[in-house]
Amino acid sequence: MVKRVLMIAYHFPPLHGSSGIQRTLRFARYLPDHGWEPIVLAPSSRAYQQTNSGQLADIPQQVHVHRAFALDTAKHLTLMGWYPRVLALPDRWASWWLGAVPVGWYLIKKYKPDVIWSTYPIATAHLIGLTLQRLTGIPWVADFRDPMVQPDYPPYPLTYRAYERVENKTITYCSSAVFTTPGTLRDYQTRFPHVPASRFHLIENGYDEFSFTSIIRPVNQIAGTGRITLLHSGIIYPWERDPTFLFDALSALLKQNVISADSLHIILRASHHESYLRSLIDRFDIGTIVSLAPPVSYNEALSEMVAVDGLLVLQAASCNNQIPAKLYEYLRAQRPILALTDPAGDTAEKLRSVGIDTIIPLDSKEAIMEGLSRFLMLLRENRAPVASVEKIRSNSREAVAKELAGLLNAVTETDRVK
Repeated sequence: MVKRVLMIAYHFPPLHGSSGIQRTLRFARYLPDHGWEPIVLAPSSRAYQQTNSGQLADIPQQVHVHRAFALDTAKHLTLMGWYPRVLALPDRWASWWLGAVPVGWYLIKKYKPDVIWSTYPIATAHLIGLTLQRLTGIPWVADFRDPMVQPDYPPYPLTYRAYERVENKTITYCSSAVFTTPGTLRDYQTRFPHVPASRFHLIENGYDEFSFTSIIRPVNQIAGTGRITLLHSGIIYPWERDPTFLFDALSALLKQNVISADSLHIILRASHHESYLRSLIDRFDIGTIVSLAPPVSYNEALSEMVAVDGLLVLQAASCNNQIPAKLYEYLRAQRPILALTDPAGDTAEKLRSVGIDTIIPLDSKEAIMEGLSRFLMLLRENRAPVASVEKIRSNSREAVAKELAGLLNAVTETDRVK
């Protein structure tokens, strides 16, 4: 007998420019293979900063997608460049709660889902899940793609308190809380010692094997051009992925003639903070080596990952309990990875578990100079470590969807026993 899950997600096509789309989209695609029919509740597309219809075709026809009224406070309720922060609590999409609760109630009456599932970030998604769970008593699985509250996040006191309230109620009333990294799971178990450990579960992010099947790997470009191309694909947050030390190291290596525009090209694709990055590029005078590139479609982004000589990860030590979602696509692209991150963090541990040791602290100019020079040498000698598909197969989207289906089954069985 097919069961149903109501999936509450802000990040869903036609939203453009977020790797968070893939988790919900691929769960919706592969859960039916394991006996679960998804009903997706997303916001109106007017709430998105950017839209692109490219991935709408990836939504399976059998998946019911419903959209509820929602505004972006910063976009729709700003007057003369200002809006009351109270209208953006817990986040800028708080109005989605007003539209989604009645629509969710209607969907529950119509489809009678066995489980409610919501995914963060976007705290309002968990607030919607919480409200519908309290109204209906249906078991609720809360998915945390990132930790919600940290010592210095959110930075604004009002927002911090709002997040804290939503987080506390979510952990209290959800049947299961799902985390994407071991460090975050351990952190929540420590912070909520009164909650049974059995409520916390690990389901990592992953890559979509189907999306890679049509991509053809190019011939060795280094041998043909002599220039190495490195790529960072995705958002570069100034406070969590600050490339200042990397740029300083590049500037020093450039002055020492260790690298040149003829030997190295670094592409920062879809960074979303171009003004900040451009100021740094100008400051360190590395424009001949580092270039900013606009967003492209998901399939084009994957093709580029496969085509370049190496891939860059930037992750500050403050994010040690997080793993960038794109890392799994990097691994499946089977290109060498240079990770500028704390060797003690979850990202570094994930890389070491699949045989990749090209890891350098993000906050050390000297270490980056040495590590980057070594990485470029390994690339030229074709000795840079690459993860095999066999080692990362458990992180395919099909595999993690099977894990989620197993958890949903367990939740419904537990609820039935009660």
